Parts: sequence; structure tokens; C-alpha cells
Amino acid sequence: MSLRIVVCVKYVPDATGDRHFAEDLTTDRESVDGLLSELDEYAVEQALQIADEADDAEITVLTVGPEDAKDALRKALSMGADKAVHVEDDDLHGTDALGTSYVLAKAIEKTGYDLVVCGMASTDGTMGVLPAMLAERLGVPQVTLLSEVSVADGQVTGRRDGDAATEQLQAQLPAVVSVTDQSGEARYPSFKGIMAAKKKPVESLDLDDLDIDADEVGLEGAWTRVADVAERPARTAGTVVKDEGEGGKQLAEYLASQKFI
Repeated sequence: MSLRIVVCVKYVPDATGDRHFAEDLTTDRESVDGLLSELDEYAVEQALQIADEADDAEITVLTVGPEDAKDALRKALSMGADKAVHVEDDDLHGTDALGTSYVLAKAIEKTGYDLVVCGMASTDGTMGVLPAMLAERLGVPQVTLLSEVSVADGQVTGRRDGDAATEQLQAQLPAVVSVTDQSGEARYPSFKGIMAAKKKPVESLDLDDLDIDADEVGLEGAWTRVADVAERPARTAGTVVKDEGEGGKQLAEYLASQKFI
């Protein structure tokens, strides 16, 4: 039986762009280019490696986002994923992590899965909680923050590297895993892969397809929201300490005044 792998990916604003909040204090996605979250590229890569080792495997990439989020799916397809699912609905605007985990879980159940692979966090929200929420909603084990992962004999095995220790973890499939940026560099799509991605299927779903009421998601259904924002202060000129015999003392006084020491 084919190993069904679902990789959750996110379309995020380019971190090198000038990012802002919109009037409703959600991320302004109109004024900045978007792309596949870099941390999710590691998840796609690990899914591809798992599939390469399996006798038979199929990789589905899944995203929740606006129309332009298809660009993130195409990038993952060009890397080698087999097909994609795009959940798009105007009522999803402003959905928080809890709501997103609910939508993803519904889409994953509809798609069918044995293993769900996520990045360790998104590069815009950087919360890192969605894989755990997703596992809870699906009612399956979670094995998170892995720097090494493999699947064999109906089990997923991985290594989690911490500051003081390394853990070896294992769970029965179906399961949810997340991988870190230490799991291995993501491959670059080849020209052949980019051309092939244009012919791979991308299924579109909305809230009705997933039997989700609009008031369960979006800004109105969010459990968390941004209360206030402020522009980052403009960078000021640095302080130059001229060493005329008292340089060390002046530097220490400056560091103390800024509470660095």
C-alpha cells in the first residue's frame, strides 16, 4: 500500500521586503511579494527523501491561503511533490494558528494520510505551535523538531537535538512530524521539475468542501489577534568612542548606560 505523505506549507511575505500590517491589523500581503516559507522547504525535502526510501509513496503538499499561495504549491511541486491541495476562501482572512490547524486537519482527513510533515515554524508568524495543534486535532502522535527523520515498518523515527542532549524518538503511523533547518538543505528545482510542476494536479477546496462554518475561522472566530502595532524606530547613528587613553573607560560607561553590562 502506498505511503501517503502530506506536507503542510505556507505562503509568506518575503522577509527581505518592507512588511507592514493592514488596517485590520492582519499581515499586509498586497504590498510585498510572497514565497514558500523557507522553513517549509526543509519539510518538503524530508518528505521527498522519505518517499525515495519507500517502496511506494505519494506526496501531497497542502496550503491554506489566498490565490497567490498557489505559487508556494508550485515551488513544492517543482521540487518533486506529486500533487497539491489549496484551501482558499475569503472567510479565512485573519484566521489564527488555532483556526488554521482546524482547517488543515479537515483538509488532511479529506485527502487521506499516513504521515504529515511540517516545518518547525513559519517565517512570518514564527509561532512553531501548529504541528502540535494539528496532531491533537487529528488524534495522532506528534514527533516534533527533528533534525533527522525516517520511516520504516509502519513507524516514524527521528532525532531531536537540544542544547544539552539528543533524543531518539519514535511513533506509530499515522503521525505528525516537524523538521528543523538542521535536517538537510532543500534541493533546488530543476528545469525539468519546473516544467513538470505545471502539469501536476492542484485541487482547490473552500470552507463548504470541508464542512466548516465561516464563524469558526477568520477574524471573528480567532482566539488570538493583534491588539496594537507600532513602527520600528528608525535606526540612529552609532556612538563613536575615540581612544585617547580613556577609550576603555568610555566604552564601559556607554555599555553600562545602555544596560548591556
